[in-house]
Amino acid sequence: MSLDPKIVETLKGVSTATLTTVLLKKGLRNVWMRGTKPLQPSQGRVVGPAFTLRFVPAREDLATPESWASPISTRAAIEAMPEGCVAVADAMGVLDAGIFGDILCSRMKKRGVAALVTDGVMRDAEGVLGTGLPIWCNGVAAPPSVAGLTFVAWQQPVACGGVAVFPDDIVVVDEDGAVLIPAKFLDAVLAEAPEQERMEAWIMTEVDRGVPLPGLYPMNDETKARYKAWKDGK
Repeated sequence: MSLDPKIVETLKGVSTATLTTVLLKKGLRNVWMRGTKPLQPSQGRVVGPAFTLRFVPAREDLATPESWASPISTRAAIEAMPEGCVAVADAMGVLDAGIFGDILCSRMKKRGVAALVTDGVMRDAEGVLGTGLPIWCNGVAAPPSVAGLTFVAWQQPVACGGVAVFPDDIVVVDEDGAVLIPAKFLDAVLAEAPEQERMEAWIMTEVDRGVPLPGLYPMNDETKARYKAWKDGK
């Protein structure tokens, strides 16, 4: 699945915080992936369809350096990643085995992958940062993935940071972390999220000019009328 550039552009104008509010109104509470922090500041906001990767606990006969040459490997998975996707890796929150290093991240960048999101950690931090691939993770560690994990599959449902992620769900990441938009909710989010963002921006201008919060946030009828008049004037 590839996203229409107009959809990407629209969602790049909506913060993950706003998205969680819109999705909460739809009854979806568990959409923020725990432990997905920007590897470095100012990576911007990235939007793309999820390309999932799944790790399970390390098993001594499977989690070996030799496994990196297997047909079922992170290397093979990277070659299947389409341009514009957000790779979402379920590393089970393991913090002492880095799932990717500089070589793999460099290849992902070459393939046009938009970002990597994981509840695990990276290795080769300096080299990874040098690749320019935007990464959201839970830190760094020197040991390789096979020290604590076995890679088993790609493009299957996974759990990343306690959130169920299916291939082609939409992922949005910014300074607050990674938020999932289930694919079937995309149209509803596109219809409502920009207005939520616009409304909250207007509320901020009201706060800046000294308006008290009661009746402003959330809006009472008088505030709604003032907001509508402002919008009509625009």
